[in-house]
Amino acid sequence: MKKLISLFTLLFICSTSLLHSQDRQTPNKIKVSGKVIDKSTSQPLEYATIVFQNTKKPEMVTGGITNNKGEFDIEINAGMYDIRVEFISFKTVEFKQRNLQSNTNLGTITLADDATQLDGVELRAERSTVDIKLDKRVYNVGQDMMVKGGTVSDVLDNVPSVSVDVDGTVSLRGNENVRILIDGRPSNAININDALRMIPADAIDKVEVVTNPSARYDAEGGGGIINIILKKGKNQGLNGTITGTIGDPTNRGITGNINFKSDNFNLFTTQGFNYRESPGNSLTNTEYFNEDGTTRNFIYETRDNSRDGNNYNGNFGFDWYLDKTITWTNTFSYRKNSGDNPEHVEFDFYDANKVFQYTTIRQLEQTNDGENIDFSSNFVKNFKKEGHKLTVDASFSDNADFDFSFIDDEEFEDVRTFNDQTSKRTILQTDYVLPIGKNGRFEIGYKGDFNENLTDFTQEDFNESSNTWIKNDSISNIFEYKEKVNALYTQYGNKLNKFSYFFGLRWEDSNIDVNQFITNDFTNKRYNNFFPSAVFSYELTESTNTSLSYSRRIQRPRGRFLNPFPNYSSNINIFQGNPDLDPAMTHAIDLVYLQKWKKLTLSSSAYYNYTEDSFQFIRKESGAFVETEVSGETVLTPIILTTPVNLAIQYRFGFEFNLNYTPFKWWRLNGNFNFFRNETDGEYIYTNYLGNQVVQNLDNIAISWTTRITSKITLPYKIDWQTNATYNAPQTTAQGKYLGVISANLAFSKDILKDKGTIALNVSDLFNSRKRISETNLPSSFAYSEMQWRERQINLSFTYRFNKQKNEKERQQKREGGDEEFMGKP
Repeated sequence: MKKLISLFTLLFICSTSLLHSQDRQTPNKIKVSGKVIDKSTSQPLEYATIVFQNTKKPEMVTGGITNNKGEFDIEINAGMYDIRVEFISFKTVEFKQRNLQSNTNLGTITLADDATQLDGVELRAERSTVDIKLDKRVYNVGQDMMVKGGTVSDVLDNVPSVSVDVDGTVSLRGNENVRILIDGRPSNAININDALRMIPADAIDKVEVVTNPSARYDAEGGGGIINIILKKGKNQGLNGTITGTIGDPTNRGITGNINFKSDNFNLFTTQGFNYRESPGNSLTNTEYFNEDGTTRNFIYETRDNSRDGNNYNGNFGFDWYLDKTITWTNTFSYRKNSGDNPEHVEFDFYDANKVFQYTTIRQLEQTNDGENIDFSSNFVKNFKKEGHKLTVDASFSDNADFDFSFIDDEEFEDVRTFNDQTSKRTILQTDYVLPIGKNGRFEIGYKGDFNENLTDFTQEDFNESSNTWIKNDSISNIFEYKEKVNALYTQYGNKLNKFSYFFGLRWEDSNIDVNQFITNDFTNKRYNNFFPSAVFSYELTESTNTSLSYSRRIQRPRGRFLNPFPNYSSNINIFQGNPDLDPAMTHAIDLVYLQKWKKLTLSSSAYYNYTEDSFQFIRKESGAFVETEVSGETVLTPIILTTPVNLAIQYRFGFEFNLNYTPFKWWRLNGNFNFFRNETDGEYIYTNYLGNQVVQNLDNIAISWTTRITSKITLPYKIDWQTNATYNAPQTTAQGKYLGVISANLAFSKDILKDKGTIALNVSDLFNSRKRISETNLPSSFAYSEMQWRERQINLSFTYRFNKQKNEKERQQKREGGDEEFMGKP
């Protein structure tokens, strides 16, 4: 809001000046410069407004705003002026009757808090906002009513350009090749989608979305980077918030964020516990064909499942201010989860005329336990010159998951599985930033990312004749994935008047081991790559900017994509990883245009991605069959296998725009629209169970679009009403299509206890319509599928703030060195 109000003021000043400029003679031009800082923190104030009013002709008003360093350099006509330096919630500083006849430096101007303004201006640091910038978008979670009692997955599904499908898979602008970071570091979770469902939404401060990252960032993620930043208090003294939630289906939880800050240190902690039941369902109706194309039989598979579990999420840390230039931060995090995942699967068998034959039932009982430990340390040294700094980071994490499953099948032998997974990760990183001249900056850094994952999977089949469990060696496996990535990068950027540029080069050496101990299959893949990046931006006006960026990215296959042991929750539709997958390489180009008006901010972009060896899921006959009876005859039903493969080339072109619009003080709108065209060129060749070579032409052009709009209205009695709606249009695939789906969320909130407390009611998936609906065409079958991971959820939450008012301003020290410094952002 500070930025917008400052911009509105500046636009008014400029427009007033223009109205009177035509009648003036050519004056003597001079430059007035200086710097504006916060008196209490000595931090620079970006977007502070400097107003020059001619004392002889008061109608002549001009001015400008400060940059991200708090500096200003404004060209005016020589003359006598009253000067005002303004920033929302700060006391205005005035210089009366200043005779400015030559270039003048006003020096460093300090602004103090204006306590009287804090009561009259809406400064909710905890409210939900979307800050649109040229190089990224920042979604401040704040008191978002939509996600109260939810998880990180719910938060991400509210972020513009980001969507989370029913499997929990996160995509950015329709691209699932996304790098997800937590506090700037990759998670060591075995399954990142499951991990995001365990962290409560109330632990999240903000989410940063970088669509085309520079060389400073990991090269991982062809579609971009999503950085989830956890809460860490910064206010002086002891303060915090506590949120309790109840919901239906069963959802009980409590989360607290507390911090204590003094001049020498800052202690902070987040503690959260919840128990959640998440019922879901799916169906797959399949029609099987004979060799001549006629219908042979039908199998309708329906599934009811629930993910029930206890989750604990906590962290504790401290900032130690060793002196005015050195800060040392240490954080310890611990997460634990345990639960049950029961599944009830029914198979209804029909003959070729859709005459019902019989039903079989498959019951899956699954229990799981997980534990994650993480320690991170961050050292920051700021040198005398502003922006000159050295940072050193280290993090160590350990993750363990154990799943036990028992499959009771009426038609086949009972099965039980043991899945023991462990993961260890160590990250070492150092970055050095050196300002050069007035606007130049040079950077250099190193990062080492060392990751080990071990999966010990055992399946045992029950032998009724001997009444014993027998290990199935054809499926059981010990699978190890080891990844060592060492990276070096350097960047240089500068700003010349309204033009900015930034060049970077990153080098990564990847050493990957994929080992299958039972089959003695050991694979090492060693490769190194250069990843250049470049950004060019131009400031058209004070409120209009454009930029062009390029980067090369990589996507390394991991986890379930590589693990060859299958998932047997269904005995006719099976997923299996592919250990032979190679990394995919992407060239990404973004053209961005950013425009700000009085009530509207619009960011539009056109993007193009060219990917080699892209990952695609294919479905094929596995060569195994299930014996079924149709009209008294035994029929062999083929088991369909789904697996990822590398295809030759993928082209992705798209256009999107994001907008923030405030038509009235009591109504705010956020909107996002993304249109994309995804073309795949390639074919998949394999040898089937008959020994015949099969060539699948997977050339495909998919055109689709998504849109989301969020509305927040303040009703009478200060009741906030928030609604959002999302529509995902149909999309064709190489072997079928996804159908269009619309969904909506609804929430209300009311502040009580003199704004120290907030009650919120939200409904996620209001119409219970959030599903993935698809059709798959194979030579031997046609399948229609629906999958709903979680059914409609209703939550009621209460938040209490102590020693921290809802409208309390919280000025956090800005992390310097961001790419946006050279991108002419308004």
